[in-house]
Amino acid sequence: MPKQIILAAHFPGVNNTTVWSDPAAGSQIAFSSFAHLARTAERGTFDFFFLAEGLSLREQRGLIHDLDVVGRPDTLTVLAGLAAVTTRLGLAGTLNATFHEPYELARQLASLDHLSGGRAAWNVVTSSGAFFGENFRRGGFLDHADRYTRAGEFIDTARELWDSWAALEPDRDTGIFADTGSFAHTGPQFGISGRFGVPRSPQRHPVVLQAGDSEQGRELAAAKADAIFSRHHEPADGRAFYRDVKARVARHGRDPDSLKIIPGVSFVLGDSAADAQEKAHHIRRQQVSPQTAILLLEQVWNRDLSAYDPQGPLPAVEPLVEAESISQGRAAQHADRLATAAEWRATAERKNLSIRELIIEVTGRQSFIGTPARVAAEMDEYVQTDVCDGFILVPHLTPGGLDDFVDTVVPLLRERGVLRSEYTTTTLRGHLGLA
Repeated sequence: MPKQIILAAHFPGVNNTTVWSDPAAGSQIAFSSFAHLARTAERGTFDFFFLAEGLSLREQRGLIHDLDVVGRPDTLTVLAGLAAVTTRLGLAGTLNATFHEPYELARQLASLDHLSGGRAAWNVVTSSGAFFGENFRRGGFLDHADRYTRAGEFIDTARELWDSWAALEPDRDTGIFADTGSFAHTGPQFGISGRFGVPRSPQRHPVVLQAGDSEQGRELAAAKADAIFSRHHEPADGRAFYRDVKARVARHGRDPDSLKIIPGVSFVLGDSAADAQEKAHHIRRQQVSPQTAILLLEQVWNRDLSAYDPQGPLPAVEPLVEAESISQGRAAQHADRLATAAEWRATAERKNLSIRELIIEVTGRQSFIGTPARVAAEMDEYVQTDVCDGFILVPHLTPGGLDDFVDTVVPLLRERGVLRSEYTTTTLRGHLGLA
């Protein structure tokens, strides 16, 4: 029997795939947009809806980043609203383990799990910098070496809290319930005790995802997560990541299938291969405007390049390596700026590319391009050959960017026997085949 494909829908409100200028684009913060994408995903019997988190507006050279001018609504508030307009779709939120607290977050997630009938999930992320932290604590800083230590103990503590409310019956003689919800945790990161305020949730533990790719991130996922949001979707790269992480899971004494590997991917559909490629080319040029090209180049050069012509050649100057980053609130994309700049120069010279043409070339995000039949076949092949266990789809339009996929690709996946025709389980753990 073929492996079943896990499908999730990423709301594309605050990422570089978004084409906000397209006439078909709608609001990135109106509840109707969130509801449209979620209902479309549920119509396609997707496993879950995935929402990112922004704890502060991202900045570059002290200015608000272009995609953040619409704001970044609270994750849990949106997911709670979606619980009322969906019935089976999982609801996954990215929530930072560095700045939240275990009791607070465990209570909120358990509440969401009750409200949704067992469909809540938590995507665990960390942050070591002070930029986000200034909104939460004096100084805002957490040492880089401590962020995954805190995250690991945070997950353990949350699970202790979820388990603390036992399913107890009242004493036969007195009718009094035993001490329900008591907990006490003492560790390097947290020392808390009390009574948990929410009964055991329908899933017992909401599903835990993890999105880090470093050595520490992979180990955290292998030890504690139910799924990992991966950036490795190319076949060779994906298979190497799949083998590495699944082996780590086994070394932690877990069944390798208890951790699902789900990369984020984009797609472009067309009536023919040529039509899809033409659409993809148009979308890429919409995603990378002249202004965006300069902004993305600045993130590597780490200096103000606003005076440069996006249609002109790369700057002759080298990146500033030692200076403080000009970008705040964004994950570091390039560990070695000098090496990246040298690679980009070589590409630009070899292909005679301008700044904008180069950025379009090196930041391409379209994972699957082709007819619905071709995309369905490629996705199926990826899962059956252990590139991944499924996909988190990131459409380029809000909120209707998933509609064509559900209308044309989903039926083909169902014909292949790799995607359910209707939900047969009620909880997200049930959808994913997790204990």
